[in-house]
Amino acid sequence: MADPAVEIDAGGQTVRVSNPERELFPKTKRTAPVTKLQVVEYYLAVGPGVMRALRERPTTLERWPRGVHPGVILSTREKGGGDAFFQKRIPRGAPPYVETARIQFPSGRYADEICPTEIAVVAWAAQMGTITFHPWPVRRADVDHPDELRIDLDPQPGTDFADAVSMAATARELLDELGYAGFPKTSGGRGVHIYVRIEPRWTFTDVRHAAIAFGRELERRRPGEVTTKWWKEERGERVFVDYNQNARDRTIASAYSVRPKPGATVSAPVTWDELPDVAPEDFTVASMPARFMAVGDPHEAIDDAAFSLEPLLELYEAQGSDDMPYPPDYPKMPGEPKRVQPSRDRDRPK
Repeated sequence: MADPAVEIDAGGQTVRVSNPERELFPKTKRTAPVTKLQVVEYYLAVGPGVMRALRERPTTLERWPRGVHPGVILSTREKGGGDAFFQKRIPRGAPPYVETARIQFPSGRYADEICPTEIAVVAWAAQMGTITFHPWPVRRADVDHPDELRIDLDPQPGTDFADAVSMAATARELLDELGYAGFPKTSGGRGVHIYVRIEPRWTFTDVRHAAIAFGRELERRRPGEVTTKWWKEERGERVFVDYNQNARDRTIASAYSVRPKPGATVSAPVTWDELPDVAPEDFTVASMPARFMAVGDPHEAIDDAAFSLEPLLELYEAQGSDDMPYPPDYPKMPGEPKRVQPSRDRDRPK
């Protein structure tokens, strides 16, 4: 028999949580089991922080209604039919306080995505089994001009979180030289994300080019340790700068989002000074509320200033303005080089 539903207050709205004791994360050697109600309560506990990351942003929901258990499969662009899935359109029966924003995919199709305006929207989504929130880098007032540059440092096999942290230190030096304020966070896994607020004057293509320029400059400064190579067979044991996370319809787990990892880790904003001393598993649904109460949100000042993208776009031009491949599910994009895996490129020079 299902557990009786409970009602909780979420910023003045009443949210009904069905099956509150459903176990979404099994216990591990380090952590206790995590229930659906605990996930909802977690998001309420870090409400100001998660709303800073989501407010007015079109947001894709990553839903795990059966929980994050062995054998539960996440549907992807390449393979559907899983028990967990990404939801890009507002579900039917959403409460009236759930607002939307209309976004356009690279294919030209449109969708009305949820657009959080209050913490009740986050709680309602969590009660539906949403584990992770994936906001677009735009606000709904202007969905075609990003206000956020996202630097995704993704350790490849043979590297780990410590390598991403080391690369983040070099990224910080570059940001300082550019005059940018960067805000780091753990990915909730092995990576590090750095966000920079930018003026919403440039297209997705421009922001993606800026990320390419940033990654190429890291390659110049740390040869052999970092790469912008899109094809996995070319990356080697290096930290990958995933510039395509700045392409239209590509998103990153928000600050404070729970990740579908053992122990219910979360994507945790941190200060630059503490980044070298933390580990991804330090930040979980169980531990983050106390941290948030004690230190607040390290990203609290992220909206205080927005920066010009011109320095990075000038660097992109100085580097030769050679574009890089888009993900395989995208239509052929203007200026994009031939999109073919190097080992299968018959025209590639030997």
